[in-house]
Amino acid sequence: MNSKNIQHSGFSIQHSEIAYLRSAGAIRDRCGVLFELGCEDKLSHFRCDLTQLERVADYVIEVMREEYPDLEIPFHSRWRHFEAGDVPRLAELDEMLVGVSAVDKTRAKFDLAIISVLLDAGAGNSWRYYEQESDRALGRSEGLAVASFCLFCQGYLSTNEEWLLQADAQGLQGITEALLSSRFQVSPDNPLVGLAGRVELLQKLGKTLLSKPHIFGSDNPRPGNLVNYLLEQFHNGQLSAQTVLSAVLEGLGDIWPGRIKIAGVNLGNVWHHPTLQKFKTKDTAPIHHSSYPFGEASYIIHHSLVPFHKLSQWLTYSLLEPLQELGLEITELNALTGLPEYRNGGLCINTVQLRNIAEAVLNKNTKSNLGVRLTALPNSSFITN
Repeated sequence: MNSKNIQHSGFSIQHSEIAYLRSAGAIRDRCGVLFELGCEDKLSHFRCDLTQLERVADYVIEVMREEYPDLEIPFHSRWRHFEAGDVPRLAELDEMLVGVSAVDKTRAKFDLAIISVLLDAGAGNSWRYYEQESDRALGRSEGLAVASFCLFCQGYLSTNEEWLLQADAQGLQGITEALLSSRFQVSPDNPLVGLAGRVELLQKLGKTLLSKPHIFGSDNPRPGNLVNYLLEQFHNGQLSAQTVLSAVLEGLGDIWPGRIKIAGVNLGNVWHHPTLQKFKTKDTAPIHHSSYPFGEASYIIHHSLVPFHKLSQWLTYSLLEPLQELGLEITELNALTGLPEYRNGGLCINTVQLRNIAEAVLNKNTKSNLGVRLTALPNSSFITN
């Protein structure tokens, strides 16, 4: 094989690996391997005790029936938080959108959902957002949701004086720490964790929009223009949930903090776990490691990566509802997974037994691997069909 073919082969494999690691299938496959290893007692800090699984399942069913007696359970999405305190804020938004086209409504809701999800990092225990209209003080995700809802609806992210209900590249890049601090009511007595990071994330979103015109448009692009891109992907009124996730990961991948890259592409919420190097994953292709551009080392590293894409999946769930309102039928919903977050880890802690926990916590070299395992094991429990 000549050098040109080797380079082409390496590029093709890298491109395929990136696409794979940006799929929900990769989450299932890689987390599934760690789950199986846990069941076989082959992990350093966990073993899986499935004798308690039925009890956990019964508890989940009990909560579902209590909260949703008709079993019409909505997506786990940002839209639930917007109505915190049973205040009909979404009805108010719909009133503001009266008279615009269905697609423009969807664009506006995409703008809102995307910026609100990005602003949702932990607020800390002390911060509260006081909503004068409802006379309520809300904290954590609910408070951040309502604060971002008001920020958006009042036009602070729009540079279009004739249309405030949008977030655009110029508006996002122009956001300042002083502005966000003021709108989120931050003060010495009401501190918000990570204020500067939130501002930076919105600014990076603005830059990313400009760098992806094929997804977000070219004339002062908006996050909501992702709707146009997705409308080009649907067939016979149907759109795959996996297609939405892939678009989110491709379009917004550059804004996430850099961890692991392949061919210069930021993979986002993807982590290395050395245990996977020793076991064949379900996706391992019959390609010899010599075909990889950097030989055996890159082959081993690529096949030890565990994707979670928690925030991107939550955002995907949050975009599905406006798409359904637009009249699209969302298919392959089961391709997405439960969100790999600490609440699920806590729920499943009775099915996972820690061992050598003191060593794991005290040894800084094991903390990362411990976290990947703790995230992957309950995630696999929730996503296995």
